[in-house]
Amino acid sequence: MYLEVNGHQTYCYTGGKRFDASQPTAVFIHGVLNDHSVWILQTRYFAHHGWNVLAVDLPGHCKSAGDPAPSVESAARFVLALLDAAGVEKAALVGHSFGSLVALEVAASAPERVSHLVMVGTAYPMKVSPALLAMSRDEPMKAIDLVNVFSHSMLAPPPSSLGPGTWLYGGSKALMRRVLRSNPTINLFHTGFKACDDYAGGDAAMARVQCETLFILGRNDQMTLPKAARGLISRATRGEVVEVEAGHQLMLEAPDAVLAALKECLRP
Repeated sequence: MYLEVNGHQTYCYTGGKRFDASQPTAVFIHGVLNDHSVWILQTRYFAHHGWNVLAVDLPGHCKSAGDPAPSVESAARFVLALLDAAGVEKAALVGHSFGSLVALEVAASAPERVSHLVMVGTAYPMKVSPALLAMSRDEPMKAIDLVNVFSHSMLAPPPSSLGPGTWLYGGSKALMRRVLRSNPTINLFHTGFKACDDYAGGDAAMARVQCETLFILGRNDQMTLPKAARGLISRATRGEVVEVEAGHQLMLEAPDAVLAALKECLRP
């Protein structure tokens, strides 16, 4: 469905179900150069089991208009505006990579609006090497190839993801290229990576989070190493950690394990 957020049309995938104000709501926030589709298995489950699902295309990405957020903080303000536009007082937030930092910032800045915080494939600080940051700006197609090498730990996912024999590298590269082409005026890759690299508020934000926090980490993640989340984990007052056999794109590489962790955490 589409919602008008900050004067722009914003697309949210709802898992094929109508929004029902009587049900709890979960907002799914994608990472750099991704869109709502990376959550396809998890969102459809929750949409058919008593939840409203809003899997958003962030501003300037694919089906959503507006300028892409140049920082984690501005993206967090967008998510709060999204909740207002949807008429949602309180929601569970599930974020992957860059999206996990956005969800963290929302939970810290407006704790009364967040029932659960789930950080998937996260790290803090989420620094990007200077060479990769420059490559995302100057040679984005080359950077896409490189990032995909480090984002996956297997060639094909389990059958419950996108079907037997799905080529994860090819599918992810195609998605990232499509997202990049969706906004010809702004380099979404560099903008997103720079926002990750610049974010300096993670420790202070986690100290302000009041809700239950779940960290879902890929044991073989080479983009956000599991050990890089230890600082946040140590500061979470109500934190739980689940590690799955996967790389950075763990929603596709370990779809059932990620879903099981979400089901255990997100109880209406």
